Order: sequence, then structure tokens, then C-alpha cells
Amino acid sequence: MDTEAAIRHGTMRVTVLLLVAAALAIGLGAAGRGASLPIIAGLLALTAVLYAARSDADRFGPVAGVDVDGVVRSLWLAPLVTVLALLVRLSATPGEMQAIGGLLGLAGMANYFLRPVYLLGYDFVAAVRESLGRANGR
Repeated sequence: MDTEAAIRHGTMRVTVLLLVAAALAIGLGAAGRGASLPIIAGLLALTAVLYAARSDADRFGPVAGVDVDGVVRSLWLAPLVTVLALLVRLSATPGEMQAIGGLLGLAGMANYFLRPVYLLGYDFVAAVRESLGRANGR
């Protein structure tokens, strides 16, 4: 896989993981659950189950340019990201859980919208490396 495709697939994977983590936190907050050790233990158990259930087989293929199989294989990280965010504020109320979820979602969408900037930065670095490799700009 070339670097540009890796950047595209990687940023999409991180975006989806952050949005799923946001949905978990917002859902728990909407259900009236604040952050607590049993919630964290449940999310860690969900992480373990998703990790054990992941498959290396390609079942979906690319959909609209998104590597769905790669996203599904790394989906186990979403509850872990939620746990890490909740560990920052272990005594979060349900409203704060929703706010944490909103911040995770904001980070995911910021990552998505910055994807062209990542690609532009890669193109710039590649052009500079190519021009430095030539003697006297030739």
C-alpha cells in the first residue's frame, strides 16, 4: 500500500474509532450512567470480547473508498479509547459523560476534516525530499 492510501485509510480508521467511542460515552450518559469502576470494567470486558472476536478474513472489502475490513478489525480499540477518556474524569456525572463523548466526537471529526492537510503535508515533504535528492535542483 502506498503512503497516500495508508494516510487515507488510517485517518478514516481513527475517525470511525473516535466516533464509536463518542457514541459509547454519549449513550452511557444518556442512559443516566456516570463514570465509575463498574462502567470501566464493563468497557474493558467489551474491549476483550471485541478483540477476541475480530477476524483476519476480508469480508466486506472497500466501500466508497473506505477499508471497512480494517475498521472492523480495529473496532476493539473504541471501548478502550472511551475507558482512557473516562479515566481522566473518573467521577463524571451523566452530563459530563455526554460532554466527554462530544469531545471524542469532535476529535474524530477534526481528524476527518484535517485529512487533506495530512495529505498536503505528505506531498510537501515528498517534494522537498525529491528536490534535495537532485544536485543543484536538476
